[in-house]
Amino acid sequence: MNNNTLSFPDVFTAYLAPRGFEAELLRELGDSVLAVRDRLVLASGPPRDVAWAQNVWLDPRWIPIESIGDAAHKLKGLQRKWALYSTGLHRRATLIQDKLPKVSARRQVFGEPPPSAPLGSWTLWEENLLLASPACASPWNHGEAEFEENKTEPPGRAYLKLWELFTRLGIKPAPGDLCLDLGASPGGWSWVLAGLGARVFAVDKADLAANVAAMPNVEHCRGSAFGLDPRMVGAADWLFSDVICYPDRLLAMVERWLELGECKRFVCTVKLQSETDFAVLERFRAIPGSRLLHLHHNKHELTWLRL
Repeated sequence: MNNNTLSFPDVFTAYLAPRGFEAELLRELGDSVLAVRDRLVLASGPPRDVAWAQNVWLDPRWIPIESIGDAAHKLKGLQRKWALYSTGLHRRATLIQDKLPKVSARRQVFGEPPPSAPLGSWTLWEENLLLASPACASPWNHGEAEFEENKTEPPGRAYLKLWELFTRLGIKPAPGDLCLDLGASPGGWSWVLAGLGARVFAVDKADLAANVAAMPNVEHCRGSAFGLDPRMVGAADWLFSDVICYPDRLLAMVERWLELGECKRFVCTVKLQSETDFAVLERFRAIPGSRLLHLHHNKHELTWLRL
């Protein structure tokens, strides 16, 4: 290894930013950042619970190599399946990857568990040096959870956020659970929840898609998501919101439900504007028992959950 890699601490982690959100990840990691290659950020210390990472390389290590064949041999000696994240020397990296077992390109089917076989990630850091991690946070290639989509029933593609979240966490509403869907129109999230057998109380001033409104376990209340009084609803198992609003307005609504409502679990999309409001994100993060995630199907937004 060269002097640059020798200067790395013994314990560090690699984080892969979602496309277009490298600056957000760098801001989140702060002074711990050691190096940046494209969307791959190396930071000192063990893995952290960061929001702006699409995948986390949990156990990165430097692997000196002598040739393309030697690189493939050493990777296969650690484990079988590897995903290449190419940050340079692309032709040489591709030749190494071609000598490794193929990674299935099969799309995830909703309702099935995520891939269980270990999938490592690696990059060719220098001509004769790999950075490889046999363990990663995401079971999907670079954290890209691609699904076999339903292109006929759900209105729009927002339903994919819930498919990804439920598959990723292994937690979803049970049949008979009461789910509030605030700002529900056109009804993509209500469609997912009702399809799971939950009872859905959908709130929006606008109509739901006709096929969603016709589902027997969906009740549509015409009104503002922000005008609903938590004290009038009673106990609910889940509160969902994919409503378009400023983050501070969503935070105020969440805080009101936490104070006055009887809801067990929350899943809300924090939709950000042209600039990321880090201050309000920290206020979401500070709510006890909560997490912020950037799903593959999120855009300039994070998913806040409290389960």
